Amino acid sequence: MENNQLNPSEWVNKYGDYLYNYAITRTQSQEIAEDLIQDTFLSALKAKNTFKGNSSERTWLIAILKRKIIDYYRNISKKKEDKTLDNKPFRNSGFFSGHWLDNKTPANWNIEKSIETEELLDILKYCLSLLPEKWKACFNLKNMEDIPNKEICKELEISESNLWVMLHRARLQLRECLEINWFKK
Repeated sequence: MENNQLNPSEWVNKYGDYLYNYAITRTQSQEIAEDLIQDTFLSALKAKNTFKGNSSERTWLIAILKRKIIDYYRNISKKKEDKTLDNKPFRNSGFFSGHWLDNKTPANWNIEKSIETEELLDILKYCLSLLPEKWKACFNLKNMEDIPNKEICKELEISESNLWVMLHRARLQLRECLEINWFKK
């Protein structure tokens, strides 16, 4: 497809829903997803003369949207992290240093209940929305976008050890939220 065959007037109808679903699963926010899609269409319009036709229109738009998502997480990762959310689930001294605190040990999850996936996904989205923005950025880029650690660190301008700390904290908070809102229901 040559760039004169691009049809921007049909992008919303042809690709809007697909792009929206892609963005909302990675941001958990309707407003952010809509903004990112709008930015994607604007960037595509500006760059339509550079489209070489090596991929489909949809693939090209998704590539632009992926870049917008990474840019979004890079921007929010520059905000100061709220240290008050660190609930320290491990002992930090003595023989049992690094072991779970008694009131923070993982619950025995009833995996049978996980079959109700749509409800579980809604609760997971809710739990993701509670994460601090930097933690959410790291978690989504690593687990939703499957971006390599070095690239995440470069994009978010953080060290690899900082990435692992934020991923660890995000997973702990997600685990706790899922236990409260799903597994202990």
